[in-house]
Amino acid sequence: MATYHSTRSRIEALSAKQAIRRGIAPDGGLYVSDELGERRIDLAGLASKGYLELAREVLGLLLPDYSADAIAACVDEAYGDTFASPEVTPLVKLAGESTDAQALPSYVLELWHGPTSAFKDVALQMLPRLMARTNAADEGAADKIMIVTATSGDTGKAALAGFADAPGCGITVFYPEGKVSRVQELQMSTQEGANVSVCAVRGNFDDAQSAVKGIFADRELAARLAASGVQLSSANSINVGRLVPQVVYYFAAYAQLLREGAVEAGDAVEFCVPTGNFGDILAGYYAKRLGLPVAKLIVASDKNNVLFDFLTTGAYDRERPFYTTTSPSMDILISSNLERMLYYLADGDCELVARLMDELAGGRYTVPADLLARIQEVFGCGWADEDEVAAAIKDCWERHGYLIDPHTACGYHALQQVAAAPDARARVVLSTASPYKFPRAVASSLGLFCPPDDFACMQVLEKATGTCAPTQLSELREKPVLHDAVVDIDGMGAFVEAASAKL
Repeated sequence: MATYHSTRSRIEALSAKQAIRRGIAPDGGLYVSDELGERRIDLAGLASKGYLELAREVLGLLLPDYSADAIAACVDEAYGDTFASPEVTPLVKLAGESTDAQALPSYVLELWHGPTSAFKDVALQMLPRLMARTNAADEGAADKIMIVTATSGDTGKAALAGFADAPGCGITVFYPEGKVSRVQELQMSTQEGANVSVCAVRGNFDDAQSAVKGIFADRELAARLAASGVQLSSANSINVGRLVPQVVYYFAAYAQLLREGAVEAGDAVEFCVPTGNFGDILAGYYAKRLGLPVAKLIVASDKNNVLFDFLTTGAYDRERPFYTTTSPSMDILISSNLERMLYYLADGDCELVARLMDELAGGRYTVPADLLARIQEVFGCGWADEDEVAAAIKDCWERHGYLIDPHTACGYHALQQVAAAPDARARVVLSTASPYKFPRAVASSLGLFCPPDDFACMQVLEKATGTCAPTQLSELREKPVLHDAVVDIDGMGAFVEAASAKL
């Protein structure tokens, strides 16, 4: 049975259920299992497996202390009827003129057919089910859980949708005031649920995320909450229960390629992933460790290109200008899940990871040259500034008749920047959000008149492209705002404590 421990030490050995219930290790590290990759997914017969069957298989490997029946129930509840596509994450070929110099077939993996129109739904429909099948006995702790999450845009709503009115749980979501799209803000501020708290923060996402980590490390707060029967946990991808469901859609993409005849079993595929916090692309690395033939994982960044610089030079420097862009979910300078990647590619060197994270607290670290070389064997990188994002949206529409959002546009642009790996037989861009979550940015990129109101802009976009906004987005206009709190960074802990008192 797989055991989990911190990326920064091996002092504790936890089960998957314990790791999920805790969310983050007491030393600030993230939970990892040294058994990752010891058991692998058999590619034979992969083409015949649908999403639910693949999810049962992948989650069964990564979370082995859950019974097969428990995993099956979680999968059915999460994906049985909550996604608009029967494929859950359908793969779409970019028709028309190829943008790839090597003329490899290019595809888009649509991850946004869930209830909040963003890729986070895939994991955050699953996490509450996994959490519900833990209990206080697993952790020897409180019987109620308060989920505390900072969001750069999409995680917040997806977490709220997953955890609203979940038994034994509350959820508190913080987002940076004025730094998410209007649609994203309304998705959160109109959220119903007796156990839901939402708050804007004066600062950027990195400020909020760092403060949330500080809240988890606050022993005095933890003691006060424990006295009232409450334990903190996370719905960010720092929680292993949020990360592992994302591994599934890499295998689902490969299965769809096999069914189409685009590849044969064993052929390598390249994945280009728009990412800020490194969770979505780390799931691709997990898939590779589980036996998926991954030629390369391309990190696509926006103007906040700290990951591009790191992957190019080996130096991670958070002391740099922060830009608010049209791809707010990627406006991040501290990529938390990079820590897990460092752990695995440093062959489990906890001391090195702990030292690097200590240095990052001071603003910067540089990895050893041999470690950078290993990282660059697995990961490529590209980035797009705001003009390039707009140009990519326009090019994808004019060349392929396919509408993409600004985050996906970063991936589309990076795919053209980065030469394909020699062994790649197909290239897949992960599309992380519906274009209708960012209607003004998309319409403006297409040269359309943009009314000041996002919902009027949705209608302009629908008329011009013949596409349709997801109902759950277009209906937001009519919903009342239920959450309007705003706090400074140093007020976040008190907000969590007040929200926990309501459980």
